[in-house]
Amino acid sequence: MTMFTKYSIREIETLRTVVKSQHMKHYPKEMVTNYEADRIIESLSEQAREKLYELAVNYGITKL
Repeated sequence: MTMFTKYSIREIETLRTVVKSQHMKHYPKEMVTNYEADRIIESLSEQAREKLYELAVNYGITKL
């Protein structure tokens, strides 16, 4: 099961935004894509994805 069947589109976009702004900030600009962000998100455990989403919502990381 991939993350796309478990999370809503809004939640996936939030996770992508956080991963792109925090985890991929040192990547070359041409490598910061949804595909690469999805690969990073899918490599995280279920608990890590939930915690990342929770922190993004609680601290407003996606509004930067």
